[in-house]
Formats: sequence, C-alpha cells, structure tokens
Amino acid sequence: MTEQTDAADTATPAVLDTFAEHLRTLELPLPLEGTEQARDEARAAQAQLADHVIPRLESLDAPLLVVIGGSTGAGKSTLVNALVGRSVSRSGAIRPTTRRPVLLHHSADEPWFTGTRILPGLARVHAGAAGDAEAPRPGDTTGDHDPATSLELHAEDAIPQGLALLDAPDIDSVATGNRELARQLLRAADLWLFVTTANRYADAVPWEVLRSAAATDVTVDVVMNRIPDRPGVADELAADLRGMLEKQGIDVEHLFLVPETELEADGMLPARFVTELKDHFAHLAADSGARGRIARRTLAGAVDSLAASAGEIAAHAAAQDQERTQLKEQAIAAFSGARERIDDALGDGSLLRGEVLARWQDVVGTGEFIRGLEGLVGRVRDRLTQALGGKPAPAVAAEQALGTGLVHVVIDESARGAERAEAAWRATPAGRFLAEGQDLARIPDGYAEQVAASIRAWQGDVLELVRAEGSDRRTKARLMSLGVNAVGVALMVVVFTSTAFIPTGLEVGAGAATAVVGQKLLETIFGDDAVRKMARIARERLTARLDALVAERSGPFLDRLEELGEPGAGDALAEDAAALASLAARIREDA
Repeated sequence: MTEQTDAADTATPAVLDTFAEHLRTLELPLPLEGTEQARDEARAAQAQLADHVIPRLESLDAPLLVVIGGSTGAGKSTLVNALVGRSVSRSGAIRPTTRRPVLLHHSADEPWFTGTRILPGLARVHAGAAGDAEAPRPGDTTGDHDPATSLELHAEDAIPQGLALLDAPDIDSVATGNRELARQLLRAADLWLFVTTANRYADAVPWEVLRSAAATDVTVDVVMNRIPDRPGVADELAADLRGMLEKQGIDVEHLFLVPETELEADGMLPARFVTELKDHFAHLAADSGARGRIARRTLAGAVDSLAASAGEIAAHAAAQDQERTQLKEQAIAAFSGARERIDDALGDGSLLRGEVLARWQDVVGTGEFIRGLEGLVGRVRDRLTQALGGKPAPAVAAEQALGTGLVHVVIDESARGAERAEAAWRATPAGRFLAEGQDLARIPDGYAEQVAASIRAWQGDVLELVRAEGSDRRTKARLMSLGVNAVGVALMVVVFTSTAFIPTGLEVGAGAATAVVGQKLLETIFGDDAVRKMARIARERLTARLDALVAERSGPFLDRLEELGEPGAGDALAEDAAALASLAARIREDA
C-alpha cells in the first residue's frame, strides 16, 4: 500500500470507532416525523460498520465476499450448487427457498470466516461433507439458531482461494426476517452477483435494491437466468437489460446469460451453463490487484454511504434537540408567567385586602394616617396593649393572615403554571409523548406544606432582620415597646406592596394607605435608609424562596426532558459525516 493509504488507515479506527460510539449512544426518543426511519438508518449504519466497513478496512487482503442475491425463485441456490458441483444450498418450489444464508469458501480461507470478523451478529453453523450441519466446533456460536440469525459455513475447494460466495435469502421474500437479512448481507458485500430471470428482470423490488447498490458504488455483476433457448432471444434480452441498467445509472461489470434447460437427474444445473461465470471467479481470485480494486471501490462507496447516513441522522438528532428546546421553553414560560403573577400580587396590594387588611387595621387602626402620622408609634402601642385576652395578639394574627394569603397565591399560581405547561405540551405529538400517563399538572403531595413552611421561614427571616436592625439602645426601646411581631408585620406589608414604595395620599386606596402607615411606622423607628435596606433584603430573600417554590413545580416537566439524555448528538454526527466523507475520498484515491 502507498504511504497515503497507511496514513488513512492510521486515522481510520478513530473515525469509525467514534461514529460507532455515537450510533450506540444515540437516542431519538421523541415521536417526530421521520424518527422511525432515522432509527432504522442508525441500526443499518451500525450493522454496516460491523459487518463490512471495519473488518474490510482492517483486512484489505481478506478474501473478496461475493453476495449472491435476487428475487424469489430466480435460481440463486441452483446456480451456487452448479458452481460447487454438488448440492450445498437448498432450492425448491416452496417459498421462501433459501432460509439460512450459506457461505462457501476455500478450506485455506476458513480462518477468515469462522470467527466474527464479518457479520458478527450471525451465529456460525458449520456444514459437513454432505452439506448437513455439523455438531458445534470449539469456539463456535452454533446451536439451535433461527436461520435468520445464523450463517451456514461450507469449506469447498471448488471455490477458488481468495474469494467467497454467500447465497443470501430472497430480497422480496414473504418472510420479513429474510428480507431484512438479505439487505444486511448485501451491505456486507464486496461484490454483488445479482440473479434475475428472463421473465422477471423488470420487477420493481430488485431494481430498488439495484439502485441502492449503485448509490453506494457497490460493484455489481448480473446473471440473467432461464433465457428461452431460441435464436436471438438472449441477445435481445441482454440488450434490453443493459439499456435499463444504463438508464438507471447502474454500472454493471459483467452480464452472464444462462439459458433455460432441464435440470439433471440429481437436480443440478449442467456444469457447462456456469462455465463462463466459474472462469470469471477463477480469474478474479487469481488477480489480487483486481480484487483489491473492487474491495476498495466498494469500501469507499460504503463509507460514503455512511457519511450520507450520518448527515441524515444528524438532521433528525438536531430536530429532536430543537423540539426539546421548544418544550423546555414552553414549560419555563408557563412557570415564569406564574412567577410574574405572584409578583403582581405582591406589588399591587391585592394581598392587603380581606382578612389581611382587617388584621393589619387591628394593629394600626383605620384612620390614623388621615389625621396625621406624628403620634403613630404611641397610638399603635396603645392599640396593641388593648388586645382582648384569649385572642392572638393583633400583630400575630396579621402575620398569620399575610402568610396564609401568600401561600394561597403561590399554590394557585404555580398550579395554573403547571396546567398551562401541560396544555402546551399536549398540543404537540412530542409533548403528548412526554406527558402521557404522567399527570404533570397534579399538585404533588406535600407541596402545600412545603410552601407554608417556606413562607414561615421567610417571615422568620423578616423578624430576625427587625431584631438585628433594632439592636442599638434607643431603637431597641421603641422596638420592644411595640413588639418585634408588630414591626415585622409592618415590614412584611411594605415588602408585599412594592420595592419602590407606594406614594402617600388619599387617592391610593385603603390597602395602599395601610402600607403607607407601615412604612411610616418603620421610618419612625429605624429611619428612612434603614427601612429601605431592610425592605430590599427582605424582598430578595422572599424572591429566592418564591423562585425555589415555583422551580419545584416546574421540576416534573424539566425532569421528563432530562430523562431524554444529553442533547448535542446532531453536532457530533455532523462532524462524523464530514470525517467519513474525507475518509472515503482517501480510500477512493488509492483504489
């Protein structure tokens, strides 16, 4: 081999191994258009890597594998038996005729085929001298195998050394397993010998497979079997077939014509009718240069085909990632909306109504702010000392009402967010697939308690802020005269309205007016700057807790997306496609 080929071979394992690993770990879980075809394409690419590309690249001097394929009843097995000179592949009227693929090789080439160098997914079954299956040999993967998952090996010295014949199942078999296996074997071929008949050479299925062979640059020879033995018929049919092949862009190396004839008493085709084909194989086996050119040409075509497959699979993987991104954005948007609505409730004073407003007015009164705020601290202190025995202190009741109101808002809005997210998902097939059987919008057990505990913890944070800010002697005296809870409620009221604080004046409404009272009360005790700092810290801590609570509800949606695996397979496969195309070009240059 040339120095260039050696360099290509050195780089090859990394290219192919990387691609194989990407295929093994590929996940296309979402039911998008074309996904099933992409999965089939990935499985076929994996098989072609293992069955043909990697072993051929590692052993360019291995025997050339000639796969004999064609339609049901085309006479493939009869042809193979004639080439060997005895019955080694079953043929008959019952369809499908070829059930287990049969591989024939020279006895000296046996080591190339007894292991798993090629077609590693097929178990090996060795045949005896009469063509019957032998007992398993040491190291064999034989046993009671489904014919569609095993390969029957025959050591036949009638097969020239350096070449092996593989009799494949029918490409149009009524058995699905046979059809799939036939296509797998054709992808493993170095050379495909296509067998057809005079009355079936225009059938659709064989031409579909021939076109796929041409697309991957597989070397193709054709046998037209059972040609009527009448003057001029063979030439006429041969010309017609060549014209059809040329029109389809299918380059056939050799066309062999076999006339229709009576089989001999033992069911064998007379040897003279396969002499030309047999001589062709003998010359090919003896010409190592010709075998190498065919092997490299087919290999380059196979790698090019893998590059195209990698590009197509990459596009589907990218579509999966795009769909995942869209589903994630829908979930995030739904819960962002819920979070915004919670903030709206905090900032518009809507929480300072009903029970909350009544309890807060118990603390500060209803009309004090109208009559002036100068004596506010004294009036609040007097009101707090007038609380009836046996009832919670007004400040404690107001604190509980504030907490309960916020808990309800968080639960209600996060539930609406979950409903919106699930509705968005169920509008697409991929989203329905993820949501199916999950009940993602259901409020989880314990979530209400979790929200309540988090709000109580935040209220505890607020009381600690009040205590810390009121630690100096003068402030502490005022704080103690009012009580930490009352001052803490005032700070909560301010936080529940706006971080920018609301304007004073009668026009702002009763809820906003009570917030102004809370703000003025705090400023009287701590001063304007301290109040602003405390309100900012309290709001930041509340924001963090609310973010965590809403994120908790979005968790089931985002977790479903995480279960799909890591994104980014499309980029990796696109890189594989480029690397494989480059490798194919290097192989073709050396062919």
